[in-house]
Amino acid sequence: MTIAVIDYEMGNLRSVEKALERVGAGAVVTRDPDVIMGAAAAVLPGVGAFGACMERLRRHGLVEPVRIFAASGRPFLGICVGMQILFDESEEFGLVPGLGILPGRIVRFASDPERRRKVPHMGWNALRIVAPAPHLAGLEDGAQVYFVHSYYAEPADPGIVATTTDYGVTFASSVWRDNVFAAQFHPEKSQAAGLRILANFAALAGEVGAAAAAR
Repeated sequence: MTIAVIDYEMGNLRSVEKALERVGAGAVVTRDPDVIMGAAAAVLPGVGAFGACMERLRRHGLVEPVRIFAASGRPFLGICVGMQILFDESEEFGLVPGLGILPGRIVRFASDPERRRKVPHMGWNALRIVAPAPHLAGLEDGAQVYFVHSYYAEPADPGIVATTTDYGVTFASSVWRDNVFAAQFHPEKSQAAGLRILANFAALAGEVGAAAAAR
């Protein structure tokens, strides 16, 4: 059973790989579409600007492989900007089209000097669990996870919101639809809570691998 960590030069690839290995998962960092499509599960990390991430995906010929994998029914995890680019568009540096896998758009936090809410939102904050995503099994409501972002998702379908977090506004800190789970926070930097999420994701990938082997 292999989990593909998709390498398009825009993510904390080694940190994600090491965190998956720590929970006992076999991970491979790759930009080879054949390796990605042959994996039991895939992770799309991301740091930096939305538009730059989309440009790198196109440059490496990974837009369609990502879309196809996300529609395959196998476990798929987006992290940080890797979550954001799953949506239709972002207002970062003008409207930039995303992958259109999830309905909605990405918007910027409003700065609020009087309340001393700084942008970017950086550091530890709490999750409020609003949907029973299998990735959140064993996680307590209020678990602390690590964020670094200036933009956040506004899903067109509120039914896909798995957790929310408060930072001046209440925003979708993770989403879940079918086989796709995506987190605005960084599980690989979120210590026990993040490792629990990655262990749950790896368990789902193991179930897929076992089912494939049994065919």
